[in-house]
Amino acid sequence: MAQQSGVQEVNASANNFIRSIIASDVDAGCTRVVITRFPPEPNGYLHLGHAKSIVLNYELAKEFGGRCNLRLDDTNPAKEKVQYIDAIKRDVQWLGFEWAEGLRFASDYFEQLYAWACHLIHIGKAYVDDQSVHDIREGRGTLTSPGRNSPFRARSVEENAELFARMRAGEFRNGERVLRAKIDMASPNLNLRDPVIYRILNASHPRTGTAWHIYPSYDFAHGQCDAIEEVSHSLCTLEFEDHRPLYDWFLDNLPVPSRPRQFEFARLDMTHTVLSKRVLTELVRDGHVEGWDDPRMPTLAGLRRRGVPAEAVRRFIRGVGVSKANSTVDDSVLDAAIRDVLNEQAPRRMAVLKPLKVTIENYPAGRIEELEAPNHPADASFGTRIVPFSREVYIEQDDFSEVPPRGFRRLAPGREVRLRYGYLVTCHDVVKDAAGRVVELRCTYDPDSGSGAGGGQRKVGATIHWVSAVDALPAEVRLFNRLFTRARPTDLVTDLDPHSMQTLSGCLVERATASDPHGDALQFERQGYFTHDDDSRSGRLVFNRTASLRENPGKSPAAHLDRVRK
Repeated sequence: MAQQSGVQEVNASANNFIRSIIASDVDAGCTRVVITRFPPEPNGYLHLGHAKSIVLNYELAKEFGGRCNLRLDDTNPAKEKVQYIDAIKRDVQWLGFEWAEGLRFASDYFEQLYAWACHLIHIGKAYVDDQSVHDIREGRGTLTSPGRNSPFRARSVEENAELFARMRAGEFRNGERVLRAKIDMASPNLNLRDPVIYRILNASHPRTGTAWHIYPSYDFAHGQCDAIEEVSHSLCTLEFEDHRPLYDWFLDNLPVPSRPRQFEFARLDMTHTVLSKRVLTELVRDGHVEGWDDPRMPTLAGLRRRGVPAEAVRRFIRGVGVSKANSTVDDSVLDAAIRDVLNEQAPRRMAVLKPLKVTIENYPAGRIEELEAPNHPADASFGTRIVPFSREVYIEQDDFSEVPPRGFRRLAPGREVRLRYGYLVTCHDVVKDAAGRVVELRCTYDPDSGSGAGGGQRKVGATIHWVSAVDALPAEVRLFNRLFTRARPTDLVTDLDPHSMQTLSGCLVERATASDPHGDALQFERQGYFTHDDDSRSGRLVFNRTASLRENPGKSPAAHLDRVRK
């Protein structure tokens, strides 16, 4: 098991084998301009696995003075939506990257791809197959037995060209015919056993409408789009390693304008989550989450709504690095990166999630005192804010114990504590309701104990946060935990944590939080890091907890980058 001490702020491209390859190509003069690309399919939202590819491709291109293209692989109109196209653009920009020379689509090259498919037909290296999907799959063979030739493999060039033109014209039903490359049905690589390169899909396309009735496979479109865009280094995850011979075969047999090369790296895998667009689609479709931007989702939209800063995602990706070996990263590594960034960026506020009323009986009725509080205790550039103090305040229920257990240092009958930025108070009476629940504390304060009068130097057992009854605003607070109970989820239903979201109503927050910018992180002192949820825009205050202040129980704080080898 590899161990590293923590998340380091380094370039994602630093010290990895792909960077070494590119550097060698540049030094040898094999690559004039480094061009990479990020080619997502617009059939869902981007997740953390995509973030690894985005950061790697964009930062490598930038390091070597090149460019990275954002090209959407829109070759399957049955699953693609404008909603997903817009989401991809928004997420890439949120992560801090811009695409070079305009947004690109595989559909921009449909005419050229069709012409190249016709070229393969005319040189005898592609044919139209009338077999069913089942028969084609059965005919492929297995890893230990060769495939068998299709009964339509020997069709003439003229017949194939005519049928392919009719396929384009929309004369056939979905699945009635396909175009296959003619390679080698006995190849030990199943991807070279006459792969399907065009199929009939009579569906409306988000960009081209009903102009096309046939669409290229990803394997056919991928390399040729790279070649059109003069991509120098085409970076893919390891599942495409067996597809590389096919990638090269197309480039070798087509009159493409450039010769890109494909390199593979290990995809991102994390504990207690899933990074599969298919699985995430199921979670959304079956109502297990409240949409693609549910703050419990590992999508970039979900992370953004939860309040995770883009810099934390970049720092996390740079820290886990790039290799050829599959591994699983503990989700505490991401949590650590989030806390590191938020500790630097988040202004401080006070909030009481489970309020308990405190009446300070010797404080003058009607008096409101303005206390000055720093917005960031470690960074004076954040400035200060005014916190109103009054006779009635609210503290956390957990900060009081009528019969304090051993080691409890906060408020209890007869005990003195400090109110953050304010005075020392002592509890002398407890008010309960008919059910015996504590509903109010009656306290006294020491007027000479305020921080402004020098009394703040007096030591007590604890300092607790509070909000004033005359200033606090009601709020709803949502606390998020891991979406899955198991480190390696295997069942989307039984492994889901039914308590992954807890909604607290009746919370009270400083008035200043209402004017804090939407989407910016806040630290609720002693509580964690929070951000305004989108629902706040409906006229109420709703906050999402982005991260706790410290490592969650059950996670190892000492080895943020421990990897569990598969």
